[in-house]
Amino acid sequence: MSSDQAQPSIRAVLWDFGGVILTSPFEAFRRYEEARGLPRDFLRRVNSINPHANAWARFERGEVDAATFGDLFAAEAKALGHDVHGREVLKLVSGEVRPRMVAALRTVKTRFRIACLTNNMPLGHGPAMAVSPEKAAAVAGVMQLFDVVVESSKVGVRKPEPAFYERACALLDIQPVEAVFLDDLGINLKPAAAMGMRTIKVEDPDRALAELGAIIGMEL
Repeated sequence: MSSDQAQPSIRAVLWDFGGVILTSPFEAFRRYEEARGLPRDFLRRVNSINPHANAWARFERGEVDAATFGDLFAAEAKALGHDVHGREVLKLVSGEVRPRMVAALRTVKTRFRIACLTNNMPLGHGPAMAVSPEKAAAVAGVMQLFDVVVESSKVGVRKPEPAFYERACALLDIQPVEAVFLDDLGINLKPAAAMGMRTIKVEDPDRALAELGAIIGMEL
């Protein structure tokens, strides 16, 4: 799509962090499951049971600390037939920066406002929950690109709760129909789409950037 065909109403591009700007923690989850002999996607299954009030959701909203999360997650995993303590899972949640996504951020920022919408936990260093100061410094450089950063652990709501997206739009001073939102989870995209946002599911980063470029009329 050429620039004259771009959506004229788009004013901002909203980006998930883990799984979009960073590699997905699900990749680390699967390596852990294979090493431990757990069923494939077992950790995601634990997190899908009672998804708005389980240990994961409560930690992302900042309602419990890391120690409490660890014990609650262990109980949830045990109920599904396997022994996995939450402290082990927390070692897996921080991915690696995707350089091409960062390059795309810089390009998009020249014409649109950009925001980071991240479900995270009060853990580690910075919004990406980095486990080392070096990684935290690298992530901090990326975070400085965003006009707005909305972190679930700080605002007390999380994706896919509509209030999370409403807060982001208010901070950007836009209407939902003026935004494009990229996330790697369909469950997080559905409420955004229902509010009027254009949405892109990030499974293959190159394909996602091609789709974004077509919507906003930029070569990414």
